[in-house]
Amino acid sequence: MVDNRIGVLRNLTNILTLLVVLGILSGGMMVYRAHFAADTKIAKLEDDKRVLNEVVSHLTGERRVADLVVTDQHLDADGVPVTTLLFVENGRNGTDLPGRSFSVRGKLVHVDAMVIKFDAEDVKANDPLRGRSIALFTRIYGDRQNPADAEPIDPPGEPPAIYRDADPTLAGFELKLWNDFWHLAADPAYAASKHVRVANGESVWGMFDPDRLYTLTLENNGGLNLSSAPIKGIYREMLKQAH
Repeated sequence: MVDNRIGVLRNLTNILTLLVVLGILSGGMMVYRAHFAADTKIAKLEDDKRVLNEVVSHLTGERRVADLVVTDQHLDADGVPVTTLLFVENGRNGTDLPGRSFSVRGKLVHVDAMVIKFDAEDVKANDPLRGRSIALFTRIYGDRQNPADAEPIDPPGEPPAIYRDADPTLAGFELKLWNDFWHLAADPAYAASKHVRVANGESVWGMFDPDRLYTLTLENNGGLNLSSAPIKGIYREMLKQAH
């Protein structure tokens, strides 16, 4: 009888021990799962934050599209300022084009362009063709002359220089938009079918002085901006030698 009781107690002890071990293992598994779930959630939140930061950075980003430098400025026989500018565009293949020289009447210089802004969702997604606004410069002129008398930046009837050596797919897509520019500007339904949010002309202008570098930038989700900074010494010497 005593042996039976001892056996029962041993069995109960073994069962209790097993239950305790199972409880510990179960608890450990729950802690592991909770920790793993927390790590996974944190990783997802960090990934979502990274993607959001990339989207915001792209939406608010801008790129350089042209530089201008005053290479000469003097008064003509009538006392009107004549400003000669070196205009360097950044081509659609990412490299700078050879500089072109323009002389305008006045110190207050206007740079005109056609600008196409795409749907925000395409910009947000960084679409390979519609992920950034595009601009096509048309003319440069001074405040002391008639804009209609301005020399065009690209000769009429010729492909714009910025598409020289550009990716054929990109060039073909954008050139078609430029050919349809006024249709896009006048017909909202047609513009929407091309994912175009805005198609309009823009003009940036400011007082242009020697010894400064003027930079035109284009916002990914917006239009043109003009900024300037003093020319660095090495570039100043190069300009003097060229002049």
